[in-house]
Amino acid sequence: MARNEAEPEAKAGVEDADLSGKTVLVTGSTSGVGREAARSFGRLGADVIVHGRREEAGNKVVEEIEASGSSAEFIAADFADVDAVDALVESVQESVDELDILCNNAGGLFRDAGTTDLGVEMTFHVNHLSPYQLTTGLLETLAEDARVVTTASIGHRGATLNLDRVVELAGLSPWAAYCRSKLANIQFSNELARRLEAADSDVTSNSFHPGLIPGSEFSRGFIAPTKGVTDFLKTLPVGDTPKDGAATMVYLGASEETADVSGKYFARCRQRRAAPSARDEEAMAELWERSADLLDIEEPLADAVQSGR
Repeated sequence: MARNEAEPEAKAGVEDADLSGKTVLVTGSTSGVGREAARSFGRLGADVIVHGRREEAGNKVVEEIEASGSSAEFIAADFADVDAVDALVESVQESVDELDILCNNAGGLFRDAGTTDLGVEMTFHVNHLSPYQLTTGLLETLAEDARVVTTASIGHRGATLNLDRVVELAGLSPWAAYCRSKLANIQFSNELARRLEAADSDVTSNSFHPGLIPGSEFSRGFIAPTKGVTDFLKTLPVGDTPKDGAATMVYLGASEETADVSGKYFARCRQRRAAPSARDEEAMAELWERSADLLDIEEPLADAVQSGR
């Protein structure tokens, strides 16, 4: 079988994994990498919660998963809306007793972005604050050995994150805003892992780069993307596909090799070394605390790290 024809679970080497009895939430799973991962988890036997904004697209993915023999449901939520994310948390808690795999995949590159109702720049809010809000809201719902997987990007390299400027738009290009949010994704994932370990939790947290996917909204591997370059790449039989990108998500969610791995960054189903800025412990802690402040919530897992300060 040609490489691009293989399903994500085959690319990840976990096609024999049995996720029966497990529940998975994949945000942003009505298209692209998220859709392929959700379908893959379903083929492995998991019950899947599909998330997105468009009900018609979500219901189609649900039908595809159910056709493979697993159960699925769609829950809509706009990640630019704090109340909608709170409602998503409540819906998940009402739907399942435990959540075994949480894939924070929803996000975007917003070329005409403003600020959200929270007063925060759109890309930072949707790509970082909402996954933070969702994950911390579901902490009590996560199974004892749950896995949290966050979609990041190689675009984090070279990005800077000034938390005093996340409410400002001046001088920030859409690509710079995107890369900044992806740096935040890795810092968040790493800090979550640190706090879970401090709390003696077996829940793991890892992030990954899904690859350069021509034709996707993100083109995550570009340093300076342009529409012309992206359109050109669409015509070439090269590059990663949504199934390639989904493979690493499925690998982190289903592989025995990653069952006890936490606080790491991956690409192509292999552990990689994130940029130094993504591993800066002071920056990670500050992002965690400031994110809670921006959302006007109590700092999650604060007690677990108090003794280390």
